[in-house]
Amino acid sequence: MKTIELNGVTYRWPAQPVAVVCIDGGDPAYIEQGLQDGILPNVARFIRDGFSAIADGTVPSFTCPNNMSLITGAPPAVHGISGNFYLNEQGEAVVMTGPELLRSRTILAAFADAGARVVSITAKDKLRKQLGKDLDLTRGNVSFSSEYASRCSLAENGIENVPELVGMPQPDMYSMDLSLFVLEAGIKLLERDRPDLLFLSLTDYIQHKHAPGDPVANEFYRRIDDCFGRLAVLGAVVALTADHGMNDKSTAAGRPNVIFLQDILDEEFGLGDTRVICPITDAFVRHHGALGGFVRVWCRGGHATPETIIDRVKSLPGIALALTKDEVCRQFDLPPDREGDVAVIGDIGTVIGAAAADHDLSNLADARLRSHGAITEARVPFILSRPASADFCQRAARSLHSYQIFDYAINSTGQ
Repeated sequence: MKTIELNGVTYRWPAQPVAVVCIDGGDPAYIEQGLQDGILPNVARFIRDGFSAIADGTVPSFTCPNNMSLITGAPPAVHGISGNFYLNEQGEAVVMTGPELLRSRTILAAFADAGARVVSITAKDKLRKQLGKDLDLTRGNVSFSSEYASRCSLAENGIENVPELVGMPQPDMYSMDLSLFVLEAGIKLLERDRPDLLFLSLTDYIQHKHAPGDPVANEFYRRIDDCFGRLAVLGAVVALTADHGMNDKSTAAGRPNVIFLQDILDEEFGLGDTRVICPITDAFVRHHGALGGFVRVWCRGGHATPETIIDRVKSLPGIALALTKDEVCRQFDLPPDREGDVAVIGDIGTVIGAAAADHDLSNLADARLRSHGAITEARVPFILSRPASADFCQRAARSLHSYQIFDYAINSTGQ
């Protein structure tokens, strides 16, 4: 039997299409609420007739490191992507979304090189090039984002005229349609081309703005559930997980519950002696104001040391952990050369920022701040539309990571 090996895992050849969906910001609470409200009939059927568990996601619980873990079947220590930004040896902030920074091949590229037909569709274009790294687009493979669906070309994406194919206009960045476009495109391509593997990665704008049970959140989950059912009807093994969860990070008065760590460290050690990097930062701060539950601190001026920083911040209300580079890399399987001297992690209700002047919170006035990044957002759903074999169920009972989603979807479902 034909197999593929990557990062210590052997993947057998899929007997039928496998569609892995990353529900960005898909905290288990949304599934629980949707099941309670009876609005997720397809997910309910998957749980009843297939396999369901809660898995450990990658920490920091951000989009880029988790998507790369899902698509490589490995933790950040292997693939190298541990956030959206890091400081290089010259002290420059480097965006971590370039394919050259990804240190592992992807499951999609490995299968495509062996002759499989694969599809990668993401909501935000910032992920597209890493998800599609080494993917030969001249052989029927497809890689694009719904953000730039109207710009797709055969040379760049392996597909063109995408809005016409999907039957939807170019979605707005700040809408549920950006995610729904991903799923509808996946359905169309599954129906038309019957690819062997699909990776469909959504965006979390809705979860940032709307709590479980909110009418908008319910409408979004009702519609994505319908898409999951249609993928299954077309003969795919459907595998659902998330890159991270989502929690309310606001005070009782409704204001963002923020620790501006750079201001605290500047007061303690002097201006410029430390550098706080918020690895949640991307081009779409309207979601979260660049405020998450995990930040990195670099010692830059000679006064602060990792030990003195940790001693200063570990007792602050809202701080769950302050760890040295060695400690955080060991605990969360992170690449040391892209880690700060100190990692600071918030509790379930707190976000951590750099300096107050670095964050524009004006776009957060329309809703309570909901965000992610901490350990508290690293528990995610792990659902298959088909039953898992007995040995995989035993493995899951001992330990289950979200980055095993392709392994379970391909190898455990008795296709």
